[in-house]
Amino acid sequence: MANSEESNPLLAKQNQELETKDEKRSNTTDKHGAAPPPVMAVKQSAKAVSMGWTADGVPLSLLGEPMVQRAQWDSGLFSCLGRHDEFCSSDLEVCLLGSVAPCVLYGSNVERLGSAPGTFTNHCLPYTGLYFIGNSVFGWNCLAPWFSYPARTAIRRKFNLEGSCEALARSCGCCGSLVEDEIQREQCESACDFATHVFCHACALCQEGREVRRRLPHPGFNAQPVLVTIPPGPQTMGRGA
Repeated sequence: MANSEESNPLLAKQNQELETKDEKRSNTTDKHGAAPPPVMAVKQSAKAVSMGWTADGVPLSLLGEPMVQRAQWDSGLFSCLGRHDEFCSSDLEVCLLGSVAPCVLYGSNVERLGSAPGTFTNHCLPYTGLYFIGNSVFGWNCLAPWFSYPARTAIRRKFNLEGSCEALARSCGCCGSLVEDEIQREQCESACDFATHVFCHACALCQEGREVRRRLPHPGFNAQPVLVTIPPGPQTMGRGA
């Protein structure tokens, strides 16, 4: 993936002009024992900044933005009933949908992530087809996770959540070499997202549903209120005494 300086010619010209000016300054100041140019110091400090990822999978360091520390999931993978807070009823609904109608829960999760019209239908119907084919042919839901696991990766990148490899490295110290390299870590995290959907599919959908419901409102709730005017009823004149 090319960096932003190569894709934008204006930035490249500005950097060349700055480098030529700094070279001229360094030639004049090196004779008097001055400090190195500031651009070289910025480049040396930029190499030490680790990379993060945006919602589109673009490293943050390539965009010139510092990496933000990753947050943890709001609830655990097996916390199907959620917490006893204002979202308790919503967590129970998510648990029922994940166990009875996972296609509806998956479509709802993707609908909250994307704002395009028809998102629920475009994801719910293919999931339903793969769900019935997997259960009727293989005896278990083995095809739908191949279709649904990218939603977990999108949620993790959108909210900068901690992945399974980072959680293992933080808790027990393993997978340290994979965590240090950003590209290898992201590949490992995507593989863990796929494995989570294959082996713990219902729990993964419920965890994602609880996460997006706490972070994103439903797209239907963002509609502007409609003012309805009700005309007054017919009036009759009463007879005087």
